[in-house]
Amino acid sequence: MKILFTFYNPSGGMDTLNRIRCEALQKIGIECHMLYKYDGNGRRNIKHIKTHIGNTNKDIEELLKRENYDAIIVCTDFELLQKIRASGYKNSLIYEIQGLGTMDTAVEILKQAEANVNKYASALLYPRTSHIMRLLETFFPDKKHYSFDDPLNMDDFGYTSYPQKKYSVIAWVGRIEANKNWRDFIELGFQLSQSIPNLYLWMFGDMDLNEPGEQKKFEEKIAELGIEDQVIRYSNVPHEQMADYFSMIGDSGGFLCSTSILEGFGYAVAEAMLCRCPVLTTDSDGVRNFIFHNETGLFFPHGDIDQAVVLAKQLMYNAELRNHIRTNGERYVKVRFTVRKYTKKFMAMLGELGVQ
Repeated sequence: MKILFTFYNPSGGMDTLNRIRCEALQKIGIECHMLYKYDGNGRRNIKHIKTHIGNTNKDIEELLKRENYDAIIVCTDFELLQKIRASGYKNSLIYEIQGLGTMDTAVEILKQAEANVNKYASALLYPRTSHIMRLLETFFPDKKHYSFDDPLNMDDFGYTSYPQKKYSVIAWVGRIEANKNWRDFIELGFQLSQSIPNLYLWMFGDMDLNEPGEQKKFEEKIAELGIEDQVIRYSNVPHEQMADYFSMIGDSGGFLCSTSILEGFGYAVAEAMLCRCPVLTTDSDGVRNFIFHNETGLFFPHGDIDQAVVLAKQLMYNAELRNHIRTNGERYVKVRFTVRKYTKKFMAMLGELGVQ
């Protein structure tokens, strides 16, 4: 059996998901390829998985005729569904949604995608995230729906003990854009820095994917607050090294802060927990799958920086609570998000769709 996974570019959570599931499926004898419309810095993370870059009709037609895939999973790019069918592809074509930004953006994308998905897709695939489930059931009531948890790589990604930093770190992962809501993180970091000496803000992302307008506002904001020296930016850190960073952040007495408005899954949050890095997060829906307040992490209301400061200090200075959250968070994601569970459900889906 041969399967193709597609997305716009190898970056962020989709880069992580595609690599993890391809590696897992290949271990049980399924040949997996990836197709990205555009190249990206995340491609350096890909090893031992055949990866194609191309977006023209000719590129797609030649690839599909040469490789003869048994199933293709198209994430978000509804226009690609039409191109694939136009090339003469007859096998299972699954439309996947992992996250669409804010609710307004999601509704607009699905309105545009509706005709192509109904006409060309064999089924829908998405994580167990309530707003995505509601939207897709509303837009596509007559399609087959498959919804199950995304997997984590627990063999090669996890906690490692390092010498403790002489300062505390709070971290943030994402693009500088509206939905990731960098403003709340910067404001929280500024407020905490007024009472916590030697506090650093580490920000991880792909600077090439930042929205130019938001990037300008970001630079102006940190200059206005006078925290340029405390904000340390990391661009395109190799994925396997993120486990080391998360481990160091957790051991520094700090935490990962997620401020997103909406997330489909939230890989950074789940991976931080896997590395014993505690998490303070907004309720962005997708993270409800693994964050339970005061048990595996802490929630604060969108925009409520005063409450975020209170909870952040609890997480940093209440040793009993902190250890409880670190231990429970690591244990929970290790049990729930295994690749074995994912591959079992994925293969059951393909079986129901007649893919052999």
